[in-house]
Amino acid sequence: MPHPFLSTSRRGLLKGLGGLALGAPLFSALRGQAANGQAERVIFFYFPDGVVGPSQNGEASLWHCTGSESNFQLSETLGGLSNHKDRCVFFNGLSMGATDSGSHPGGAKKLLTAADYGNNESIDQYLARTAGWSSPWRHLLLGVQANYNNASGDKHISYPVAGSSLPPQDDPRQAFADIFGSYNHGSVDSGGEAAPSARGKVIGAVKEDLLELRGQLGGVEKDKLDYHVSSLEELENRLGGGGGGGTAASCGDPAIDTSAINDGNLYDAGTFPAILRAQTDLMVLAMECGITRVGTIQCASHTSELLMSRFAGTDFYDPNYDMRSHQASHYGASHNRSSREFSAYLAQRKWWVQQYAYLLDQLASRPEGDGTMLDHSIVVLVTEVCDGNTHLHDNMPFVLAGGASGRIRTGRLLQYSGDRHGNLWVSVGRAMGQDMGYFGDSSSGPLWGLVDG
Repeated sequence: MPHPFLSTSRRGLLKGLGGLALGAPLFSALRGQAANGQAERVIFFYFPDGVVGPSQNGEASLWHCTGSESNFQLSETLGGLSNHKDRCVFFNGLSMGATDSGSHPGGAKKLLTAADYGNNESIDQYLARTAGWSSPWRHLLLGVQANYNNASGDKHISYPVAGSSLPPQDDPRQAFADIFGSYNHGSVDSGGEAAPSARGKVIGAVKEDLLELRGQLGGVEKDKLDYHVSSLEELENRLGGGGGGGTAASCGDPAIDTSAINDGNLYDAGTFPAILRAQTDLMVLAMECGITRVGTIQCASHTSELLMSRFAGTDFYDPNYDMRSHQASHYGASHNRSSREFSAYLAQRKWWVQQYAYLLDQLASRPEGDGTMLDHSIVVLVTEVCDGNTHLHDNMPFVLAGGASGRIRTGRLLQYSGDRHGNLWVSVGRAMGQDMGYFGDSSSGPLWGLVDG
């Protein structure tokens, strides 16, 4: 039985086929091409405990950009995105509302649900069952020590139903095995024989059901079904290495590097960077192979006990002094660079931006259609509060990257005056081809100026 983070859609697919009378190109996502100017995929990348925002003493945010829409400057913290500045949209002035403002749990509940107390399905789950419903895996929910110390409930950000969150899969070895087969957990230095991939688990089964359904249809509907079967066969070729281009090699012999990870260190702080790298690579690989269109990476959880001071090779590595993410976030009322907490916190936030940049690098390095995977994607960076010391839910530090197949003009700074962040999720949904008017309990429609068309 696979972990619930992997949501297979075989029966849902057949139900949808009957309801739609096969009238839409349901497998456009599996063909690796964006349909009708829609984003091909969306990824939500979460990190905990906010950023260095405006201080209680009135010092300016070290996160938010300054300038005009097209002529703006990246902040000190966002410098790691300099190579992707033209591929991003930065936001000032988005609010998650007053309810539970000042609270990490309240922010986590509202973050993807856009509803007070998490009283809504989250946007990743909504898109998984709409835009992603015909994919072999509707939703890929990966964690990086997100379940540490038996974390549950409001520690998690993905809500399949109102008020009830879903735990991510923290082990990239198990996640890889569930998606691609056993491949010795996909370690790049393993020499074992590859087991059957996801096509043997899901694609073949869906094809079998579709061919059975074919015998019940008339001429026109049968022709449409043949198109969908052809799309699945194309995906089978890609997964089996029979297709062309850069995708075939990775899908025919998929691998991620899990060599540094074992059962004994899955929740050791020093292993966190290696796990995050593996989960990021897995997310990109699964999307490159057409297995999913919707993904979430949850790094740790709010009020994190994560000892980031044990991340070897980072600017904040300190083997002689343990510094937790949440501990560092309470740096005080001023941006005091001589403070150990403040210096560590600022360096940690820069590191999270660099990890997001790595995800963008991987998508941008893979050709797709008339550009790259990043050109056809939406990748959103999120956290549950603004400033880590005040915990306020205003001026939320979100970043969106990717061109969404031409639906989003990037290289911009968009300024708002307290607009609710649920409107951002409406815009993301529209760019994914969903006719959304509202999302959550306070949105008023899409964000002005974000999505074209």
